[in-house]
Amino acid sequence: MVDLSEVNTMGQDKVLDELVEKVVLQVGKHIVLGLPLGLGKPNRLVNAFYRRACAEPGLRLDIVTALSLDTPQPGHWLEARLMEPIVERQFGKDYPRLEYQVALAGEGPPDNITLTEFYFQSGAALGKASLQRRYISSNYTHVARDLIDRGINVTAQLIAGPDTTGRFSLSCNPDVSLELVRRVRAMPDRTLFSIGQIHPDLPFMHGDAIVEPDFFSEVIDVDPAQTLFALPRMPVSVQDHAVGFHASRLVADGGTLQIGIGSLSDALVHSLMLRHRAADEHRRLRDRLAGKPCSLEAEGGFEQGLFGASEMFMDGFMHLYQAGILKREVFDDIELQQRANAGELVDERGTGALMDGGFFLGSSGFYAFLRGLDESERPRFRMHGVDRINHLYGGSEALEVAQRRHARFINSCMMVTATGAAVSDGLADHQVISGVGGQYNFVAMAHAMDDGRSVLMLRAARGSDHDRTSNIVWEYPHVTIPRHLRDLVVTEYGVAELRGKTDEECIKALIEIMEAPFQDALADKARAAGKLDKRWRIPDRARNNTPARLDQQFADQRERFPDYPFGSDFTATEQRLIPALSRLKRLSASKPRLLKALLRGRPAEHQEALARLGLDQPENLTERLYARLVAAML
Repeated sequence: MVDLSEVNTMGQDKVLDELVEKVVLQVGKHIVLGLPLGLGKPNRLVNAFYRRACAEPGLRLDIVTALSLDTPQPGHWLEARLMEPIVERQFGKDYPRLEYQVALAGEGPPDNITLTEFYFQSGAALGKASLQRRYISSNYTHVARDLIDRGINVTAQLIAGPDTTGRFSLSCNPDVSLELVRRVRAMPDRTLFSIGQIHPDLPFMHGDAIVEPDFFSEVIDVDPAQTLFALPRMPVSVQDHAVGFHASRLVADGGTLQIGIGSLSDALVHSLMLRHRAADEHRRLRDRLAGKPCSLEAEGGFEQGLFGASEMFMDGFMHLYQAGILKREVFDDIELQQRANAGELVDERGTGALMDGGFFLGSSGFYAFLRGLDESERPRFRMHGVDRINHLYGGSEALEVAQRRHARFINSCMMVTATGAAVSDGLADHQVISGVGGQYNFVAMAHAMDDGRSVLMLRAARGSDHDRTSNIVWEYPHVTIPRHLRDLVVTEYGVAELRGKTDEECIKALIEIMEAPFQDALADKARAAGKLDKRWRIPDRARNNTPARLDQQFADQRERFPDYPFGSDFTATEQRLIPALSRLKRLSASKPRLLKALLRGRPAEHQEALARLGLDQPENLTERLYARLVAAML
């Protein structure tokens, strides 16, 4: 073990450089470096590899990874004034950015360095040709195989431990690492130099994440200069709350839950907690929203509770646990599991698992929660490889189906076509927004289980009044989920049940959860294509699917459905400024609308907010103009 704990930062960088030299001597001048998705990247070690390749053109470095997290980089001086204090609070003053990320914002890495990713931070790759060209479209469960095919010979990741027996935990990222090492060790002609870097703040997670010391070729201890990358908690709009509320009607007590990340998932978790704590209020709001009745309707609290089985373990599961919802135990014994499913008390000690995850990523509060789990709680939150979490194949199918009974695999998408295909990861010109990740895996798994269901959440429309666009479309050149895997689709206007339905039945159901101004055009296209009875008329209740109507329905519910249901990492002033600057950015495309905003801005009425941006006492004409514009947006 290389011990860095007593070495200063400069000395640590020297030790990292020496480790890179050791890797080069063993592996050779072509390094294919595999890095984990998201949180588990050892940034300073990665930067040491990058610097070595920059200094030695004869060394080829291919980096293969996913979700390269980076601190927000403002594109305008006004954004910088807002974001810099927030970034410092979230990440500290000296967060080590990945140098390949820094290079991508400029001229790009040198020719001997390539970066290939299979999943992006949402929108991060748009317009960046080097990233778009080198994107791998791969189901999460196939990533280990694909990395081996690309010749991976070095891995590096943050780990936790050791425990009292000398074992380590892959903590936040056993997702691909476990299968990757297993596959390589079964190949006598392949070698893999595996580096683990201990992070003192990573929790020691249980399950398959616990590995023996010989899992690694080298272990580095300790790197105190990399704050764990914490995602800020973002606002949840009324539109998002409505989507999450309708999805919460589909989750069965005593069942299994998989969710992703983002405001729609936050909204879902919030509504599940409302349903558990105030079932009557949840029921009354359901009746008020008056969407089309759903055959899977579930109501009332969660007496049996839920079990979490999700590639991503994040804040939402923490909130469900603390609310007494995530409490259904599972056991790795088929007989015990069948007895538990029959309602028997099989373990009075409460040692069954409550959560199985593949990787975790979330807020600083979530990381503190994981670190704070006591010795009896922590083994109940297990981490595994995605080859176990994301599908049912591997020899334990009967057990996994029994554990994941009444599963609801709930994910988000961007668009849905009229016959039920979903667009989740890319645009019509093949520009990648994020990646397929594990979404296809979970949708397919839902169809492989007798009582499993796939739920796709999306907003019915996007954009402002002037450029509003429907997210339910007649067709789209690119899809992530094919229409033959269609199941449940949820918007703010209700639930469309598509599984086993005809194309015409799907079209009707989706029109009923569309935004009203777009319904007729879609219906006309369907009739012209012979997919919709020309006598069919859109139901009157669907004609009320408008943002104004939605705001009216939630008008007296705003305290129960707040913008930040789980707290905020932003001050009250910042919570006002963030959407205001977003509105201003959208407005900047129209000079006439900018001029109107400039004329109506009243800086004197918003001095506290303007002071946060240094615009309360403008020093020049530019600052005076922006003070008026920001005031108008506020």
